[in-house]
Amino acid sequence: MARDTNYKVFDQMPRRMQPSNLSINYIILQLYGEEGARKLARLAFDRARSIDPSFALPWAGMSADIYARELNTDDAYESCLRAVQILPLAEFQIGLARLALLAGHISASQVLAAIQQAVQRAPYHPESHNMNGIVSEARFDYQSAAVSYRLARFAINNFAGKAPKSHLRDISINLARSLCKAGNALGAVQECEALYQQGLLDLNGMQIYALSLWQLGKNDKVLTVVKKLAASAPSMEQPSRDASVGLICRLLYYISGLESTVNSILKMSNYGFQSSKISFIISAIHAMDKCNQLESVVSGSRCFLASQDDFTRTQFLIGLSKLIKHGCKECIGIQSGVIHLRRVLHIYPNSDLIRNLLGYLHLLGKEWEDGQIASRCFVIRNSECMEEEGLKSAYEILGASAVYCYSSQIYKRKYTFPTCECECLHERRAIRQLQKLLHQEPWNYNARYLLIINYLQEAREQRFPKHLCHRLGRLTDAALSNRFYSKKDKLSQYQLLQLQLCASEISLQAGDSYGCISHAKIASELLLPDSYIFFAHLQLCRAYAAESNFSLLCEEYNRCLDIKTDYPIGWICLKFIEAQYELQTHSNMLQLCYDNCLKGVQKSFNISMAMFSLVQGLIAIWRKDFQSAEELLAQACSLAGAERCLFLCHGAICMELARQLCDPRFISLAIRSLKKAKETSVISLPIVSVLLAQAEASLGSKMKWEQNLRLEWFSWPPEMRPAELFLQMHLLSRESKDSSDSHPRVESTQSPQRWILRAIHLNPSCLRYWKVRQILME
Repeated sequence: MARDTNYKVFDQMPRRMQPSNLSINYIILQLYGEEGARKLARLAFDRARSIDPSFALPWAGMSADIYARELNTDDAYESCLRAVQILPLAEFQIGLARLALLAGHISASQVLAAIQQAVQRAPYHPESHNMNGIVSEARFDYQSAAVSYRLARFAINNFAGKAPKSHLRDISINLARSLCKAGNALGAVQECEALYQQGLLDLNGMQIYALSLWQLGKNDKVLTVVKKLAASAPSMEQPSRDASVGLICRLLYYISGLESTVNSILKMSNYGFQSSKISFIISAIHAMDKCNQLESVVSGSRCFLASQDDFTRTQFLIGLSKLIKHGCKECIGIQSGVIHLRRVLHIYPNSDLIRNLLGYLHLLGKEWEDGQIASRCFVIRNSECMEEEGLKSAYEILGASAVYCYSSQIYKRKYTFPTCECECLHERRAIRQLQKLLHQEPWNYNARYLLIINYLQEAREQRFPKHLCHRLGRLTDAALSNRFYSKKDKLSQYQLLQLQLCASEISLQAGDSYGCISHAKIASELLLPDSYIFFAHLQLCRAYAAESNFSLLCEEYNRCLDIKTDYPIGWICLKFIEAQYELQTHSNMLQLCYDNCLKGVQKSFNISMAMFSLVQGLIAIWRKDFQSAEELLAQACSLAGAERCLFLCHGAICMELARQLCDPRFISLAIRSLKKAKETSVISLPIVSVLLAQAEASLGSKMKWEQNLRLEWFSWPPEMRPAELFLQMHLLSRESKDSSDSHPRVESTQSPQRWILRAIHLNPSCLRYWKVRQILME
């Protein structure tokens, strides 16, 4: 009652004698706070803030009263940040750091600046140094964090008087954690052992102690600490228990192996695994256990998955388990994983995690269409192109798929034509995304590597122009100077192999045989399986062939036959070299090696065999053996019924045989193959229609000749139409001039003289065009 009387005094005073409204509200706020009248205190806070928003105390009070006011942590953090901006007191700044830790903003630059100022204002305050260490640790500056924690301990021992032991313990555990993260496992162990001797080592400290001992390789001591953690697990609260169980499972797997980890999980299963994090860890171990001993435990733990991310991550692990459990010693069960992930993708079509894994598995596959499918799996979002989801990020899959299926990456149609069903799917998308990523992350060696091999494909498409070779040379030199490639792990060695081969190819195209051989020899000495090293020796074959050094060419050729490769393209390239330089032409060794590397290929086995028949057919054409070429190409067409390029080649050979042998049977074969080439084409392939027109004209069908010539005109992009096509249009224009057809045709847009002039303009060195023009002028 006495305090109620005090409150009324303010209203009874004359207005000129009353203190400021803001001061009164703050005094009332304190009085209500002392009496426990929280609702009235809240009203006082709000009133003080509304009267003078530039007054810091109400803002600070609002954030300090977070639990009574039922504020969320973000609102409390914003209120305290406002108080710090108005009045930068050390107490406010320390409170801001604490609230930032709760709200997840601990690494924010405003928090860093505030806590560093608090350290300068109150160097004797242990909590300022402690929170400075936590902020530094959140920003991955572990060395600075350790220094701050040591200063906090010094302050608590010298300035804080009789501080509770729990405060000293917390700072020491923070110090041990930062030392462990900084790579100073020995220092972390010493801190934990000092706490153990004082009886202050709690469960969090034991986790750091176990991890640090494992980093030092003291596995016996680690297992002792793990047993203590396992014994204490039933009495722990939920978050601490989950962290302990997760650490126990990881350490047991690394130290004792899969079987021991499975047995320990089965013993701990009666604790009840009630979090998604533990479910992921158990699911990952279950994925590697072919005996499925954890089936019931995993099923029970999945009941606690709540969000869509939890479900997609679980399906991600199930997909990986399919690879392991349905595979064999020689290879993983890629097809089983792909089937499962396709089903999951229908349920979660927006999951980047599932899409990236599915694309990655297709890149690992041996099927002919895997590269095309991989390029359709992933999604690169403009704002998230650098985020990594799963085993490989979307930009890595994009860069790799562009190389895997080069025919789907038509950069400039004036250099080549699309020949597979996924024409122009990405255009220059891969290079643009990789350039963007490299500008944002110039230290990203993986992006640089993928950009180089995509530029190499573009240079190969354009027949290695000088400007692209120069750009590739600069990028390759920068990449080879990276210290990452001095490592001996398989990934860095494989990328180094590709970069050395790229540098070798650039030197070969520039006529620098010494540089070509030097880079190829470095590649041949890398610590990689023979299946990869094969391509270094294949490059040496090309280099020695360019030098006309046939003795060393034969040596490298035999070396390729000895070490072998699992990649069909390697044997196809070697077959061309063998045929061109007449190396063991009477042996079927290459055919046998090619057949062996197709083991495990199912869907695209026939297409792969058709490609080798195509290679043999092309070699027969080099040798002017057109009848053998026709038989081989007919065999290729029968194996791969939907490959239009094979039908085009077969039709062209049949036309040549008909010309040489004057046999109409080959005309019929040519028409049949060329028609199939047209039927299987999504986009009209040039040359098909003009050959078909010639074949139909040979059988006396003028109407079909005209129709096919018109189709041939529209098969070519305007900038790529050759001079011969204009000559054909001149002939068509002369024929249509005599006809009575009133419908406008493409040939009637210009006169015959104009068509032949355009042909001469494109190829003025052709005497045939000048003779035709002369005839027209007569």
